[in-house]
Amino acid sequence: MNQQERDRAAYLLAKKYLSELGVEGVTPQLIEKQLCLSETKGRTQSVGEILMRLLESAQNANMRPIVIGGSIGGVKNLKDVLFDFSPAAIVEAYPTWESVFDQIQLRLKPTGKLRMTPRSIWPQYCRTILSASRFMAQFPEASDFYEWVDFFDKDERGRPALPLLIAQQVAGVGFPLACDFLKELGYVNFGKPDVHLRDIFEGLELCLPKPSDYELSKAIIRVAKHANVTPYNADKLFWLIGSGYFYEDKTIGKDGRIGSRKEKFIEYARSRLSE
Repeated sequence: MNQQERDRAAYLLAKKYLSELGVEGVTPQLIEKQLCLSETKGRTQSVGEILMRLLESAQNANMRPIVIGGSIGGVKNLKDVLFDFSPAAIVEAYPTWESVFDQIQLRLKPTGKLRMTPRSIWPQYCRTILSASRFMAQFPEASDFYEWVDFFDKDERGRPALPLLIAQQVAGVGFPLACDFLKELGYVNFGKPDVHLRDIFEGLELCLPKPSDYELSKAIIRVAKHANVTPYNADKLFWLIGSGYFYEDKTIGKDGRIGSRKEKFIEYARSRLSE
């Protein structure tokens, strides 16, 4: 089969595999709901809310969700230290990452051991807070930010440059997390090229071996186009298989978790794609 046929077949196999797992509650209807943005997501109405979304995406890697959000009850609880996520107020009040960290420790008292070495998670995240605030301070209103993003989003050729620009300006936010930030704001033309998508796409030969984040992102967009769905939809489908985490439906499995089915799916789909 050609690339277009392989892409579409892989997407349809992923949907079939997930719906036939036999996990209670994981029905075709639930899957379709998961593949669409919920009504609670999408464009926010203030620069502060956008900054909060950016900081939420910035902690969505490795151990950060546990060390950051898990230790303070969620990124949203930084609002008291970050002046309700006002970029201008944050930049004015905090000259260094240490000053941010001091206030977080004093007022929020994060649980767990707090390491102060430069490469430790909290110091790095405080640098992210400052650089993200400087970045968002460029936009007086939320509409200014959306106008800037829309400029890139409407041009398929220029779209991949947007997460690259954000990654350059916000410390600790690489290309994948920048894509995550954009898609969680409702920009469905972006998928997050994370480890689960990387393993599945390489395993099914939907991309070249060891692709860059940018190359993997382009592959997600291509598969979505051939499957006639949005990149958000395709990303979420393969991510659900890889992570096994239905975080929007906590009644599924154990608090939304059914365990990764990545390796079994790759084996399942590979044999059928070679027929």
